[in-house]
Amino acid sequence: MAALAAMKTSPKFVFFTDFDGTITTRDSNDFMTDNLGYGKEKRVAGNQDVLHGRSSFRDAFSDMMDSISLPFDKCIQTLVDNIVLDPYFKEFYEWSRENNVPVVVLSGGMTPVIKALLAHLVGEGAEHIQIVSNDVAPREGKSINEESGWQIVFHDDSHFGHDKSLEIAPYHALPDNERPVMFYAGDGVSDLSAAKETDLLFAKKGHDLVNYCVREDVPFTLFSDWSIILAKVKLIVEGKTTVQEVSAQGVADFKKEQSAES
Repeated sequence: MAALAAMKTSPKFVFFTDFDGTITTRDSNDFMTDNLGYGKEKRVAGNQDVLHGRSSFRDAFSDMMDSISLPFDKCIQTLVDNIVLDPYFKEFYEWSRENNVPVVVLSGGMTPVIKALLAHLVGEGAEHIQIVSNDVAPREGKSINEESGWQIVFHDDSHFGHDKSLEIAPYHALPDNERPVMFYAGDGVSDLSAAKETDLLFAKKGHDLVNYCVREDVPFTLFSDWSIILAKVKLIVEGKTTVQEVSAQGVADFKKEQSAES
C-alpha cells in the first residue's frame, strides 16, 4: 500500500473535513455561482436534484462552474474578498498541530481556490493542510485567466467527481494497531460518500448532510461552528470520553431537539 500522507507522524487520530461551508462560513462555489454565474435559484434547484437522486453531483457542479465566465484569477480575488473562515477553525487547527491530529481537506471544490483561501484566512501553517480536491485547467486555445478560459477537472470518474470515501478507504485498511480514529466534518451533498466512512461524523446544523443522515440512519453529531468540534475532539483525544459516547449523545441530542420543535 502506498504511504498515506496523513500517517507520516503515526497519529492516533486523523481529522478529515469538507472545505466549503464547513471550514468557511459560506460555500465559495455557491457564492461564485450565485453572484458570477447563473444565480441562486437554479443552483438551489440543482442541489435538490442531487439530494433526491435526479442528477449526479458531478453534472450539477459542472453546470454551476460552466455558468461562470469571469477569468480564474479574478474569481479567486472575488472569493478572497468575500469568503470568511469559521471563527473557531484556526483555534482548532492550531490545537490539532500541537497534538498530532493531521487535518485532511476532502473537497468537491477546486484545489487552487482552497489553497488561496487557506493561505489568506489561516495564514502561517496553512501549507501543512493536505488538500485532496478537483482541479482547474484552461479550455482549449485559452488561458485560465481570460474570459470563459477555465474549466473544472474532476478528481476521479465517479458520479461525485470526487468520491471522498475512496480517500478514506486506505486508512480503514490499515492494521488495527496502526489504524487511527477518524473524524469527519461536512455540510452538504458532496459529503454524502464520506458520511458513513469515518468513526465520528460532525454534520453542520441546518444543512443538507443532516437530512441525508436522518434519511439513511447514519449517526452524526450536530455542529454550528468549530468550537463544538474542538471541545468534543479534545475530550476524545485526552481519553475523557469515547467516539461511541459522543456519537450516541449526538443522536440523542438531535432527537431531543427535533421533539422540542415538533
